[in-house]
Amino acid sequence: MSDAEPVGRTIRVAIVGVGNCASALVQGIGYYRRESECTMDGLSHRRIGSWECEDIELVAAFDIDARKVGLSLSEAIFAPPNCAVKFFSGTLPGKDVFVQKGPVADGVAPHMKSHPSERAFRTAPGSEVSPVEVLRKHGVNVLINFLPVGSEAATRLYAEACLHARCAMVNCIPSFVASDTVWSDRFRVAGVPIVGDDIKSQLGATIVHRMLARLFSDRGIRIRHTYQLNTGGNTDFLNMLSRERLASKRLSKTRAVQSQLKVPLEGWRVHIGPSDYVEWQNDNKVCFLRIEGSGFGAQPIHLELRLSVEDSPNSAGVVVDAIRCAALAFNRGLSGAIEEASAWLMKSPPTQLSDAEAKIVFERFIRGTGR
Repeated sequence: MSDAEPVGRTIRVAIVGVGNCASALVQGIGYYRRESECTMDGLSHRRIGSWECEDIELVAAFDIDARKVGLSLSEAIFAPPNCAVKFFSGTLPGKDVFVQKGPVADGVAPHMKSHPSERAFRTAPGSEVSPVEVLRKHGVNVLINFLPVGSEAATRLYAEACLHARCAMVNCIPSFVASDTVWSDRFRVAGVPIVGDDIKSQLGATIVHRMLARLFSDRGIRIRHTYQLNTGGNTDFLNMLSRERLASKRLSKTRAVQSQLKVPLEGWRVHIGPSDYVEWQNDNKVCFLRIEGSGFGAQPIHLELRLSVEDSPNSAGVVVDAIRCAALAFNRGLSGAIEEASAWLMKSPPTQLSDAEAKIVFERFIRGTGR
């Protein structure tokens, strides 16, 4: 069981990977702190447990890029190769938090070191810090995993650190930890919660595809074929030019959609995942979605959709809920995979539900009536 202190008035958070998603999260905390008396647009829940968005306190950060290590977090989020939109120009959190060099492991794909633009990674010199020691030193309550897709060994290294430091984990990438029964059991035995895996965006390609696929199925329309093709120009898309690193992302997104169908499609009938890197798009992500179905009398019904979003803020709007849910689980003495939060917030939770069902169990969980 956990011997960690309960989460207090603020949630002490460490970020792993100071990329575009981290940039949007840090800016968002500052934005909603300033806007606390004004608009709450973009937040699905102003308060979860006793915490508002502004109660997320950033206390530690890890990265491996030479242009970020050693900078304050508030500076590093705007350092290359980051390209997320700058939507908040006020006082940012993280001015007194300095980015430390974490373990590299498999966190950098070979092609990311040699790309001929500033999007290439430049590994910082010097020694790597011990994540466990940093988490303990700063009394971290929740660690956020924003590592590049395909960082399997690095993700498990930080998961191990969470177990030893007794801090919760929010796993935002498709390296399967919460949905792996071996790892979930280890978190449960350690008395540590985990929310994962692979963050859903607020209104992104996966959530839209899932709900449309469910609509077809619920209305008696048989889906014959479907694709979801995504392009973008941030380092996430550049990283996934490596097909080996792309595999887990494609699997996560495909499972998320297939889970909504009464009868899953044969593999050749469905194609879902990032399709190309377009550098000038920067953090803008464009989704091209098509569903081909047959309705009454086997007559064709085809749907096509184009969705354009700023990718990282779209993710951060869900991460702020995941952080607060992990802290809430900790204070309730819950451990292992937090299925209610994971089902609503993640693409690859331990148990897939329809989004309507997931929303119900999620709301019950945050009200304290779900277990």
